[in-house]
Amino acid sequence: MRADQIIIEPILSEKSNVMRDAEVKKYTFRVAPEANKFEIMNAVKELFGVNCISCNVMNMAGKPKFSRGRGGYIKGSRSSWKKAIVTVAKGESISAIEGV
Repeated sequence: MRADQIIIEPILSEKSNVMRDAEVKKYTFRVAPEANKFEIMNAVKELFGVNCISCNVMNMAGKPKFSRGRGGYIKGSRSSWKKAIVTVAKGESISAIEGV
């Protein structure tokens, strides 16, 4: 897989902003479900030019969703997805995400 296929998008939430602003920088990404830790670390290095120290990967379960249809309520669920938290080396940062 190519690096741009592995890293789908950065996750920008309050919790990820706090982790990003800490002394040890941690960045959160939504990644391809079939990617492993080493592929994710290589993709971050290739796309953003930073050295990765570690990578924690977790599978996020899809949440149930109810919507109102013509015949009443329709029960479904959102898709499951994969999240990666990447720790970069001290003193380095990803400038494309820092300003957001």
